[in-house]
Parts: sequence; structure tokens; C-alpha cells
Amino acid sequence: MTNTTKLLAPAALGPLTLPNRLLMAPLTRNRAEADGTPTPLMAEYYAQRASAGLIIAEAATPNAVGQTYPNITAVHTPRHVAGWRLVTDAVREAGGRMFLQLQHGGRVGHPATSGLTPVAPSPVPLPETIFTPDGHRPAVVPREMTAEDIRTTVADFARAARNAMDAGFEGVEVHSANGHLLHQFLARNTNRRTDGYGGSIAGRIRFTAEVTEAVAAEIGAERVGLRVSPGNTVNGIAEGETEEIYPALADRLGGLGLAYLHLVFADPDSPVFGKIRAGWPGTLVANPVLREMSGPAIEQASARLLDAGADLIALGRPFLANPDLVTRLRLGAPLNQVRDRYLMYVGGATGYTDYPTLAQAGAAAQPSSDSIVAFDGPRVA
Repeated sequence: MTNTTKLLAPAALGPLTLPNRLLMAPLTRNRAEADGTPTPLMAEYYAQRASAGLIIAEAATPNAVGQTYPNITAVHTPRHVAGWRLVTDAVREAGGRMFLQLQHGGRVGHPATSGLTPVAPSPVPLPETIFTPDGHRPAVVPREMTAEDIRTTVADFARAARNAMDAGFEGVEVHSANGHLLHQFLARNTNRRTDGYGGSIAGRIRFTAEVTEAVAAEIGAERVGLRVSPGNTVNGIAEGETEEIYPALADRLGGLGLAYLHLVFADPDSPVFGKIRAGWPGTLVANPVLREMSGPAIEQASARLLDAGADLIALGRPFLANPDLVTRLRLGAPLNQVRDRYLMYVGGATGYTDYPTLAQAGAAAQPSSDSIVAFDGPRVA
């Protein structure tokens, strides 16, 4: 079996049968309405990419205080649910399947965006500016979460998961990665608590575990994934004890029967990857680091991860620029390159729904030399 054949072979995921092992990773795109309601343009965008084995939709906040950047999606009001239903209906009509990522920003938020003071495990501000409707502004000191705040937030995640199912999703992904609230509890530099949610490794993994357990109890563990990013320093994170934290978290949650565990920037040569794979009894989704946007690069990185024990591969920017990525890989066709990264976050169809498929542009008519340039706006989820 060739690398491409293996990547495009069907796979089981909980109650789902996926047509291939390629998942579309969650990507923040800032195309929602100001209140977090998904738009018809978003339905078009996701339906274009319905050939992915599974689409994991971009981060949606479970409550108002969890909002990170402007025009981020949410899933805590009936209007949000109705907006997401337009998206899931469009994707299902195109033959696709979707999970929704649930993300609380924690200290990655600003009153200028949400109208609320951010909350976090400890009053440690983001060590950089943050993008708001008024441009970049200095981060504020977050309010340390009380025990009641923690209980309420756990319940908000469970309620958001139920809302996602009502909106037509097949399941949800709990986001405990990339420097957002759950990751802030895992990291020593952002979690300075002295109660049962801080200090020891058991204390620091407790919040992520309780959120995941509550979501699983609400909609069924087989419809819940968990995303983590071991060692990732984005948004000012310094975990400490990375090689101990994630095996401990996997051990606590391994018996739940979750749909999957999703590793960001997965490195098959990393000791953490090996420890997690050895201890995780279920499906492991790996998001590789790609040095270039090409079919051979995707196949090589994916093959290394599949050989090391990953079950499914999640890709972000290749799906962003190639709505028909699965077809291009199957045919060995060249890939569209990501255009100016500024277009990732500014709203509108340009750089969003206007990437051509092979059928539209022809195999020879690829975007020529658009470069990936620096942009200091919001980060990918």
C-alpha cells in the first residue's frame, strides 16, 4: 500500500465511517457575525471542503467571556445554533461530516472585544498585545477564576456540546491547546493556584479532565475528541513537566472511550508522542508540521506519523487553500499555495471561498508565486 493509498483509505471513528484518514483541522477565520453567529459564507466555505474525512470546525466559544478575537464563532445562544445548522446542513448535503471545536480563550481575550474582563486560572496577563476591533491593544490582567467560576465553565462546555449536537454536528472537540484557557490550567507559568486545580500535575490536569468528562457525559464519549499541544509555547505558555503532564492526562481520560485524542504539531520522534501513543487506548489524530505545501510533503509527514502509531491525520492550511485537497492528493496534482496571510482573518470571500478546485482552474492553472507573508493578527486555532 502506497503512502497516498493509506492516507486515503477509509477509517472508523466512533460511530462514524470516514471515507479517508484526512481530517480538516480547526482554523480560525474570523468570518462570523460580531455576536459569533456563523454566516452563509461560512456554510459555502465548509461545504467546499466536504470531501475531508471529517471537518473539525473552527473554535466556537461556550460562553461570552471565552471570546478571543473579533468575529469568532460561538455556540451558546439559539441564534448561534441556528447559524451553525446552516453550515452543517450544507456540509451534509455535500456528503461531509463535522465536529465542532469548543474553545474558551481564558486570558486570550479583551474587554474591547467581549465587553468582559477575561478569566484565567491565575491573574497572569498575556505577555503581548491582543487583536481587538480597535486594532492591537495591551493585554489586561485576567480575573482569577473562583471555584464557582470553574464549576460554571465546566457546565458551559457541556451545554455548548449539547447545542452543537442540536446544530447538526456529529460531535465536538474540546480545545486544550495553543495557550487558551484549558492549556493555561496545564501550564505552570499561567497556573499559580494553590487549590486542587493547581500545583501538582494531577491538579493542573484536573480542569481539562473535568471539562472533557462533563462533555462526554452530556453527548456520549464516542462523540468527543480532545485537542492538546504538548510543549507549544504560543500565547506565552511555558508548561513545565511536559513529558509528565500529557501521559497523565491521557491516563486519566483513557478509560472514557473518547472518539480521539488530537496532537498539534505532532512529532513522531518526540518522547512525548511515544509516551502518549503507548498509553492512549483509542484513536490518535496527529497534526504534522509541514515544511512546504506540496503533495509529497504531506504524504511524507503523514506516513511517518501513521507508521509511528497515529490513526488519522489532521491538516489545516492545505485544506484552507485547496477545497479539493483529497482529489489533488489522489491524482498527484499540484496544490494551491496559501495567499497573503492577512486574508485569513479580514472577512469576506477573498482568500476564503475563492481558492479554485482543479475542475475550476485546470491542473496547469495554479496560483503562481503568492508568498506566505508575516501577519500580526489572530493566530490559527
